Amino acid sequence: MGTSEDEVWATHMNGIHRSYDVAVIGAGPAGAVAAANLARRGLEVVVLERETFPRFSIGESLLPQSMAFLDEAGLLPVVQRAGFQLKNGAMFDRANCRSVFEFSDKSTPGWADTYQVQRARFDKLLADEAGSIGAQIHYGYEIVAATMSDDGARLVYRAPDGHQGEVRADFCLDASGFGRTLVRLLNLDAPAAVPMVRQSIFTHVVDNMNEAAFDRNKILITVHPVHHSVWFWLIPFSDGTSSVGVVGTEAFFARYRGDQGSVLRDIIGETGLLAELLGGADYQQRVRQISGYASAVKKLHGPGFALLGNAGGFLDPVFSSGVTIALKSASLAGAALHRQFDGQVVNWETDFAMPLNRGVETFRQFVAGWYDGKLQDIIFAARRKPTIQRMICAILAGYAWDEANPYVAQPERRLSALADACRLQ
Repeated sequence: MGTSEDEVWATHMNGIHRSYDVAVIGAGPAGAVAAANLARRGLEVVVLERETFPRFSIGESLLPQSMAFLDEAGLLPVVQRAGFQLKNGAMFDRANCRSVFEFSDKSTPGWADTYQVQRARFDKLLADEAGSIGAQIHYGYEIVAATMSDDGARLVYRAPDGHQGEVRADFCLDASGFGRTLVRLLNLDAPAAVPMVRQSIFTHVVDNMNEAAFDRNKILITVHPVHHSVWFWLIPFSDGTSSVGVVGTEAFFARYRGDQGSVLRDIIGETGLLAELLGGADYQQRVRQISGYASAVKKLHGPGFALLGNAGGFLDPVFSSGVTIALKSASLAGAALHRQFDGQVVNWETDFAMPLNRGVETFRQFVAGWYDGKLQDIIFAARRKPTIQRMICAILAGYAWDEANPYVAQPERRLSALADACRLQ
């Protein structure tokens, strides 16, 4: 008696069905939120993740806007119970000139608190919760080929045991982050909107900080006292450790000798407050490096697919916008797919790409303003009007889609005018 095709698939797919409503590539925050949103709406969703969770990732300082997207997907309670470090604002330091933004003092209504998270644990929590909601999560599955059309998606994967198989879905969401799976397979890469090639070196430390010296409920952004385009992050966690890193050009890092750990400590030693805070830090983990991380794509969607989060492009880590943009893209895509599967006509350009890019453009202008000096002049100004302070704070809190905020509606013009006024003080 012969074996049917369906029996062959059942034998080789290790619990993965042949066909789904939606296939999601990547189980990071964007993939988990998208999968949870869609599974809650009754769709059959499979998530194929190349790595095995938990795994290390950066992007550890969330923005308050992210909380709304986690709440929408039903993932917020598990995050709130996890004991992550509360985050209620940001401090900026340049040559001991300091500026503090309290997220509660912002112009846009909404969440004012969020968390600073070790991404290995955070991402696993989100993926597990999406799985409990109904999405099928499979780890160790790498997508090696993809065909997209109006009829849906065909994904060829390599399983953990090395065998290849195929998944079909009516639609595919690429949430593969810096892996940019569909971007590579479909030749969608485009020149980055941030032309300068920068790199970062970073690690986790047991910080041993003096609790009275710095508010652990905030992220600290430090500007190098001489090279103002070079900056540092310090992200405290609830267990007494911190994420610390420095961002600069390749030419800047070429001035230093030694291994990456020595370079990181030497550059930190050139600062004021940051060097003091980490004077007793224990550097136990290896120092990592990422170079040339800015990216862009030709299009965010096409027949049978859409790109979420970093798969669709990445700006810069300075304002911790990456996870917020990823979750916003997952929210928009989930809503669009819900309507599409409900038989409604969806225009992916006007319903997904354009609204997503509105906030991305706001962040892009803030990143550009940071590196050309405009935004630093604003942040470190001796005097700022409270109303304007609240508008800037809203965007730093992630509310980059609030068109009622003039610095969202016209970010480039408004930032330039404000910077000019600050320089005249």
